Amino acid sequence: MENTQKEQFASNTSDRTVKQWIQALIVLFIGLVIAHLGVALFLLSEMGTDTFTVFIQGLARTFGLTVGTMHVIILILLMIVMLLTTKGYIKPGTVVCAFCGGPIIDLFTWMFGSVINAQAALPVRIISVVAGCVILSLGMSVVINSNAGTGPNDLVAIILSDKCIKLQFRWVRILCDLFFVVLGFMLGGTVGIGTIIAVFLTGPLVQFWLPKTKKVIQGILQE
Repeated sequence: MENTQKEQFASNTSDRTVKQWIQALIVLFIGLVIAHLGVALFLLSEMGTDTFTVFIQGLARTFGLTVGTMHVIILILLMIVMLLTTKGYIKPGTVVCAFCGGPIIDLFTWMFGSVINAQAALPVRIISVVAGCVILSLGMSVVINSNAGTGPNDLVAIILSDKCIKLQFRWVRILCDLFFVVLGFMLGGTVGIGTIIAVFLTGPLVQFWLPKTKKVIQGILQE
């Protein structure tokens, strides 16, 4: 799954027309909304979340900001560093991810926060975690298959694997995830059963969704 992501994010899209780019970015945005609904369900359960969001949550609690606001700040900073130090990795969809992901998380948190929270019944919180994982993976598959770019946080492991660390991409990705989890936990992020579920289920679920969403998205982008 990780190699598929890497190939998709690094593939050449220079021959796309303006219409094709608009279509691809609309598809990417739909995937972004789906994925961040999953992230919000993780967060609201207060049972842990995906690895990068643990880091963002820890920073948000440290600086007294919402997770969405901190998400935007960190992704913009990462994108600036990548623009200054690398070439060809930042696509239009990367910019969309950097600016839109955070507000989407805050919107869904506001919408569902009164129903799903730390005081909710345990079955509700467990369902929220599992549903969050499934929905996040579905959204990620849509973003990948749009081939319009991805968030700067997903590019970190790709760039390190290409430029710096002489290891297979999957091991670099695991190291990056461990870094985000450990640092996020030290900053006050929630690491729990949800984080473990995300680590072990997200990859296989994305792989499950990829061929299914690819057929639909290719039909859209070829119209």
